[in-house]
Amino acid sequence: MDDKKNEDYTIKMPEQDLRAFNAPPSSQVPFTVPRSPRSANKAGLSVPSNITNNPSLAILAYCLASISMTVTNKFCVSGPNWNLNFFYLAVQSVVCIIAILLCKQAGMITNLAAFDSKKAKNWFPISLLLVGMIYTSIKALQFLSVPVYTIFKNLTIIVIAYGEVLWFGGSVTPSALFSFGLMVLSSVVAAWADIQHALYGGTENQSVDAAAALSTLNAGYAWMGMNVFCTATYILSMRKVIKKMNFKDWDTMFYNNLLTIPVLFVCSFCFEDWSHSNLLKNFPVEARKSLVVGFIYSGLGTIFISYCSAWCIRVTSSTTYSMVGALNKLPIAVSGLVFFAAPVTFGSVSAIIIGFISGLVYAWAKVQQNNQSKATLPTHQPVMSASSQSSRDASRS
Repeated sequence: MDDKKNEDYTIKMPEQDLRAFNAPPSSQVPFTVPRSPRSANKAGLSVPSNITNNPSLAILAYCLASISMTVTNKFCVSGPNWNLNFFYLAVQSVVCIIAILLCKQAGMITNLAAFDSKKAKNWFPISLLLVGMIYTSIKALQFLSVPVYTIFKNLTIIVIAYGEVLWFGGSVTPSALFSFGLMVLSSVVAAWADIQHALYGGTENQSVDAAAALSTLNAGYAWMGMNVFCTATYILSMRKVIKKMNFKDWDTMFYNNLLTIPVLFVCSFCFEDWSHSNLLKNFPVEARKSLVVGFIYSGLGTIFISYCSAWCIRVTSSTTYSMVGALNKLPIAVSGLVFFAAPVTFGSVSAIIIGFISGLVYAWAKVQQNNQSKATLPTHQPVMSASSQSSRDASRS
C-alpha cells in the first residue's frame, strides 16, 4: 500500500507512490520474477525466457503499471459527488492483502514472514503516517489535474533530500540542487497556468465558474502541500524504524496494508456519510460497475507495480531504472491530458516539460553521485539515502 498508491513510493524514495502514486525507483521489490524457464516452473508459471529477460518489455510493463494506477485512482475519486476517500483506501488495502496472501499460497511470494504481533505493534505508528500520506495524496488528486499533481509530487524529493541532510547527515550535490530549482520552477509554472485557465477560461458564466475553479485549485494545493510533508515524514520515519524490524519489502507492504485497514474503516465510519442517499451519489447506477472494477484494480495495482519494478531492476541496470523513473513522469502527465481532458495551454505544457527535465537532471545527479562514491576509497561509512538504506538493511535480514 505504500506505493499503494502511485505516486511513486513503495518503500523507495519518492519518484513512485503506489497508491498515491507514481514512485521513484531506488530499491528492489522482492517479487519472485522468473530468471529462467526452470525457475518459472518452480513458481508455477510458464513464461518463455525471451519474455522475462526482455528489458524493453520490462520497462514498458513498469510504465504501463504506474500510469494505469494513477489513471485508475483519478477516475475513482473524480465523481462530482465523491466523498468516501477513507472507504476507497480501505478497500484498496483489503484487495492488496488478499492478493498478497493468494500469491504466497501460489508460491509467487516466497519471503513473506508469518504475522508477528510484536512487530505489528512497533510498526503501527508508521502505518498511521502512511494513512496521512495516502489520504492527502488522494485528496490532492481529487482536486488537481493529473499533470499538476505529477509535477507537484516532485517537491517531495526536495523535502526528503533535506530531511536526510538534517537527520542522517546526507548531502545535496550542485547537480541535485539545480534539479530542485527546476522542480520548483515547474510547480510555479503549473500553478500559474492553472490559475490563468481558471480566471480566463472563456466560459459564459465566467465570474461564477472562475470562483468555483479557484476554490477547487486552492483546496488541491493545500492538500498537495500537506501530502508533500506527510510523505517525507513517512519515508524518513520508516528509515529510522525499518532496520530495527528486519523487514523485507513484502513484509513492509503486508504490515502497512493490514494495519491500516482498521484505521481506514474506523475513519470512514466516523467521518464519512454512510446514508443511503450519499451512497447513491457516490455510486450512481451508470458508473457503479466501473467503480467496482476500479476499486479492485487499484488494490491489485500495488502488486503489479512491485512485480514490474523487480522485473525492470533485474533485466536492466540501476542507471536505466533511475532514468525510467524520471522519463515515466512525462507519460503519466500526458495521460491526464488524454483521459481527463486537462487543459492544454502553453503554461501547462511548459510545466510538464520543465518537470520532465528536472526528473532527468535529478536521476543523472544521483547516478553521478553514486559513481563518485564508488570511485572514491571510503575513509568513513558513506551516507545512504533512505530508500537505499532500507533496502540494504532488509536484504541483510
